Formats: sequence, C-alpha cells, structure tokens
Amino acid sequence: MVRFGLVGCGRISGYHLEALGFHDDAQVVAVCDVIPERAKFAASKIRAATEVAWFSDYDQMLKSGGFDVVSICTPSGLHPYQGVAAANAGFHVVTEKPMGIALEPVDAMIKACRENNVQLFTVLQNRLNPTVTLLKQAIDKGRFGKIHFVQVNVFWSRPQEYYDQASWRGTLELDGGAFMNQASHYVDLVQWLAGDVAEVQALTGTLARNIEAEDTGAAILRFQNGAIGTINVTMLVHPKNLEGSITILGERGTVKIGGVALNRIERWDFEGYEDEDKLVAESGYYPTSVYGHGHTGFYRNVIDALEGKATDFIDGTAGRKSLELILAIYQSAFTRKPVGVSDGA
Repeated sequence: MVRFGLVGCGRISGYHLEALGFHDDAQVVAVCDVIPERAKFAASKIRAATEVAWFSDYDQMLKSGGFDVVSICTPSGLHPYQGVAAANAGFHVVTEKPMGIALEPVDAMIKACRENNVQLFTVLQNRLNPTVTLLKQAIDKGRFGKIHFVQVNVFWSRPQEYYDQASWRGTLELDGGAFMNQASHYVDLVQWLAGDVAEVQALTGTLARNIEAEDTGAAILRFQNGAIGTINVTMLVHPKNLEGSITILGERGTVKIGGVALNRIERWDFEGYEDEDKLVAESGYYPTSVYGHGHTGFYRNVIDALEGKATDFIDGTAGRKSLELILAIYQSAFTRKPVGVSDGA
C-alpha cells in the first residue's frame, strides 16, 4: 500500500483523489489546504478504512507524517518550495504541472529529491491519452520519416469569472498565463513527440482579461532536427472551449489529433499499414473536462515505480524541460527577438 498526503484541495485536486481511488494499492491518508473548510470537506469525501487527517498548515502535515508521497496541487509558484520541504522530510513528491514558474527553484526541488533519495514525478498525464499513445508509437517506429512541421492549437475559454475565483490566478508570481498554465501540457507534448527545440520566437498579449499574465500568444519553433512548428494559444474563445490539437506533417505521414483536448484522431494517413492503424477509430473518447482521463494511469505508473515495477515514469527532468521552453517563449515575447533553447538539465 502506497500512502499519499495531498496539499491544495482546489479545482485540480479532485482529479488526483478520484484517480487514486481507482487503485487498491494506494490510499490517501491526509489532505491540507490553507482554507480549513476546504481541507475538511476534501477529507470527508475520501473513501478510506480510517478517517483521513486534514490540515490547514503544510508544515504540520509533513511533521504528522503517516504517508509515503506528497501530491502537490497548489498554485504553480508554490510547487518547488513545497516539493523541497517534502523531500527534506523524506517523502516522495508528485507535483502538478508546471513544476514551478522559474528554473532556479525547480532545480532546487530536483536537487533536494536527489539528495534525499526520493522520487520526483511530474503530472503530465496527457502523454497517456490513447490518442497520443498511438501517435507516439507511430513516431517511434519512424512512420513519418522526416518530420517537417508541427502545429499545436489550444483554443479554450477562460472568462474573467474564472480568474476572479482565486486571487493567484493569472498572476506572474504564482500562476503565469496561458502558456504556463493552460497550455503547458501541449508544450510538453511538442518536445516529447517531435524532438528538442533549438530556437523560439514568440508574441504574447493580454487582450481581454484583467490579469497580469497573457491570455493569448503564438510561438514559432525551430526544432533541432530541422522541423518548424507553431504553438497557438488563447483563452478568449467564445462561448466555450473550441480545440486542443496537435498536427504532425512528415514526408511519409500526416496526423492530426483534435477535439477539445486531444481526444479524437481527425486525420491518420501513412504509407503502408501497421497494426495500430486498426485502433485509431476506437482510441477517441468523450472528455468530461480538458484534463482528460490520464490521472488514473499516471498514478498507476507512480505506484508501480515506487514498488520497483516500472522505470519509465514521468520524472522531474521531463517537467523541467517543458518549463524551460515556456520561459524561452516568454523571453522572446518580452525581447521581441529569437531565443535559443538548451538541451535542458
């Protein structure tokens, strides 16, 4: 049994708690939130053999212990600091995306986990979508040949009411904007699927929302393998989310995964036939939200990794890599100049 403590009982925490509830070898034993009523409510909703402890003080939860892993579901700017505290207390760390909003504190979290001999996992659950899994298999088999162009669209709706629900949303200190928050999964997929990015040039703007960070932006990418790509993001679609998609064009293949959140394969054309082609039609699903259904599979991987049954988990290096590209996008938008992207840590 792998025991979990969770900090941050807001919007995303429900997906973590629901996912953990599907696994018989996992148990949530403690939750924490700075709003006591929210922590108490979350604890009351967890099915457990014993009463789930709830806290409004994170340090107190860490001191209380009784768990093996801390799942961090707080505002992004807090992730690395809470991760360091958990690692120093001897707990494995699961951190929501992005790992943080600056590289230095993220590197401190990676270092703390390494020095305390604990695992660090980044929640990049969209890698586990059945549609994305098929695409990854096709890339790994070389079915595209040389990849020429990649396009990502994140056309969603976040009204002003969404940002007004919590004071940290849309702030530069704790949240970031459309690239850092809503599109971070797609930034991760661009590199995971198409390869490392060498250079980026971007424009961002706060066009309609009353927030510090951007609500809209576009980035042009040059990959190390020579391919070119774009990431187009806006939170201003009327009246509701329109599309979360990725299109890959290669010399021997064309694929578009679309829908509102990568939930439907809209184009799948390759030279020749492979066994996975027959799975395309049944890979689609109807998402209840833009988060998809990947949290359950993600936690299966976490549990298996901690029990020594899996080695291909999504670790801190993967999360850092996507953050580095996001920060390069922001730097380019600020300077109005191309920015190089390193190979990461």
